[in-house]
Amino acid sequence: MRNAELLELIANGENSGVEFKRDDIRPEQLAKEIVAMANFQGGKVLLGVEDDGTISGIQRPHLEEWVMNVIQDKIHPLILPFYEEIKLDTDKRVAVISFSQGISKPYVLRAKGKEEIYIRVGSTSRLATREQQMRSELIPVPRTDLNCLDEARLNNYLKDIIRDPEIPHSEAEWQQRLLGLGFLTDAGGIISCTIAGLMLFGKHPRRYFKQAGLRVFAFNSQQKEYQAQLDDILDGPMVGRFDVDAGGKHLIDGGIIERFMSAIQPFICEESSVIDGNFRREHHWFYPFEAVRELLLNALAHRDWMRFVEIEVGLYSDRFEVISPGALPNSMTIEKMKAGQRSPRNTIIMEVLRDYGYVDYRGMGVRTKIVPLTKALTGKEPEFVVTDDYLKATLFR
Repeated sequence: MRNAELLELIANGENSGVEFKRDDIRPEQLAKEIVAMANFQGGKVLLGVEDDGTISGIQRPHLEEWVMNVIQDKIHPLILPFYEEIKLDTDKRVAVISFSQGISKPYVLRAKGKEEIYIRVGSTSRLATREQQMRSELIPVPRTDLNCLDEARLNNYLKDIIRDPEIPHSEAEWQQRLLGLGFLTDAGGIISCTIAGLMLFGKHPRRYFKQAGLRVFAFNSQQKEYQAQLDDILDGPMVGRFDVDAGGKHLIDGGIIERFMSAIQPFICEESSVIDGNFRREHHWFYPFEAVRELLLNALAHRDWMRFVEIEVGLYSDRFEVISPGALPNSMTIEKMKAGQRSPRNTIIMEVLRDYGYVDYRGMGVRTKIVPLTKALTGKEPEFVVTDDYLKATLFR
């Protein structure tokens, strides 16, 4: 950056993409400003400039090293900024920290054992409200657009699943409809997929959003071993594509839900060696099929998209586990969940799954399916463990 460019930047004052700070700023304060801008459209932090634009210059020794350490220690996922120092005619130096819009939103400030999300509102950085954090499914996914969504599935959803009387024809009409449904969002004139839209209908969600998909593994032991019988990451749209006619709904192309159930079926049941009267082999189930499916659906519908890991499904010789990133939403507890209380985290994803019939409208799968079906088949209660980082559900074989 040239001197003239820096002086013009300072003369224009702070805005949604420019922040002035003294270089004696606390580490948490610097990280907060960078997180807020990265969650918006990127920007620049100028160190050595007062709030009113007065150039005080940098005083801290080894400032670049300090800045990089702050970013590494306080910001997650990691951001790699461009750092430069500009010497002015007054012999004062100003440090400019530049970074583009983040590609792994939302970014968080890690401090005092907590993770906090900040957003940029005008020239200020503010802690995201509980509602804003809870609606993480509406966050735009950088580098995505309408073409990242599966047009055939979107057509199938509008025409056959919800029977919308007006199907879009032009790209402009599709964009307008999907903005209204919350599958796309307009962030400062940039049209991007929301997390909900990409997860439900995205062709390859993990290409743009690394915590998408399911990590599935199986071991012939009670613990993880070096050699797994199954170890895969499933990627793709959440929902299937269906042919709907007077005779009902028939699957044409499975989504991640159907692909998951197909992949794990050999590990949750075994075929009988005896052929019955209908020339079929009976299946002996280690876990209830509907309970396993319900656990997966709960993880997909309620996971916290601010956590930067996949949903993890593990099959062991003695149990089946699903680990869903994020704590329980709102004031939900395990006891309330078992009692049938409902508190959806991702309402758009939940409503679309209901439209397809993946989940019912009561939203009481734990109480009506997982617990009673598991107890009836195995005689054992499912186990639920919740922490600040995840909810783990376990069915015992």
